[in-house]
Amino acid sequence: MRVAGLFSGIGGLELPFKERGHVTALLCENWEPARQVLQEKFSGVPIAGDIATLRQLPQDVDVVTAGFPCTDLSQAGRTAGIAGRESSLVSHVFRLLQNHDAEFLVLENVRNMLVLERGRAMHVLVGEIERLGFRWAYRLVDSRFTGVPQRRQRVIFVAARQQDPRQVLFADHAAEPNAAEWRRDAFGFYWTEGLRGLGWAQDAVPPLKGGSGLGIPSPPAIWLPGAPLGRRLVTPALEDAEALQGFPRGWTAAATSNGRSGPRWKLVGNAVTVGVARWLVGRLERPGDFAAPSSRMEQCTAWPNAAYGERGKIWRVEASCWPDVQRYSHLTDSLKAEELKPLSHRASAGFYARARKAKLRFAEHFLQDVAEHVRCTAGQPAAQTSAKENAVIAA
Repeated sequence: MRVAGLFSGIGGLELPFKERGHVTALLCENWEPARQVLQEKFSGVPIAGDIATLRQLPQDVDVVTAGFPCTDLSQAGRTAGIAGRESSLVSHVFRLLQNHDAEFLVLENVRNMLVLERGRAMHVLVGEIERLGFRWAYRLVDSRFTGVPQRRQRVIFVAARQQDPRQVLFADHAAEPNAAEWRRDAFGFYWTEGLRGLGWAQDAVPPLKGGSGLGIPSPPAIWLPGAPLGRRLVTPALEDAEALQGFPRGWTAAATSNGRSGPRWKLVGNAVTVGVARWLVGRLERPGDFAAPSSRMEQCTAWPNAAYGERGKIWRVEASCWPDVQRYSHLTDSLKAEELKPLSHRASAGFYARARKAKLRFAEHFLQDVAEHVRCTAGQPAAQTSAKENAVIAA
């Protein structure tokens, strides 16, 4: 297959095509740090800049991929919706496909677009896709099914002109593992939250994000209940985050600027988990049988976790977020212990203050360990608090 990747980021959707011998005909990415990564990892591939100025796709392309901006659709973003300044750029995907006969279109975005503005984004996407003559299907998947300890749910959308997209997305079925299979030696959460939620994840981190609710990139924290005092609340290193997304460690090193890795956190947080794309590419190569229970939806006021449709008709599909259960890498096995940094005093104290005001239910001993960590790090020099932490605390 020949692939054109739009909104390519650092190549999470496109890398598995390359790994399996398919041809990357074009990449399109406007942000310079991401372009630096693509230039290194996809050497020799033409890389376009602003999609608004891209006039056409290569004519021999079979698959178009687009992990279009989630900024206006995610809970951590502006929630302006599909008409927002950045998420509306997806309209250029449809413009480029207007006079092109690519067989497959693959879209990826956040779960929140199923419910934001009563699913308006989905109505827009489906309308444009059907106007271009595609049949479509989508499925919400959890990155943990690929074995990475990151609880990340994303909508994978496949549209096809001649093939049956249901045979790509609904050929695999598995059940989420029982909670007893998760270890209890590590729990991920967001220290930038605490009043209305935590992003809590057992034996995993919550979804890595390009930015917090305040628009500031920040890694999650990890609670290690059995660790020594001062090491019970830590944050993963950047290369840990790359691994949690399924990339080789150091994948985004080309985006380091003047010794600073700030842009790399945003690049990793915005990326598509590589293992999810590997599963998808495998099914594009070898479609399976569609046998999932489904039912016709007369009106779609709330989009389900999985569905398919064509010509204005929609069917709900009973499909879990786990198409497969691949060998799991437990969180503590996925991190380099020597590179974990204790959560700073200011960050942990701010989180503790918010958590004490909240009406949330917390795991046993969690707040006790947070309080101990605050006391243990009380003498920490202010310089040890990162610029990102200071910005969140000040806000």
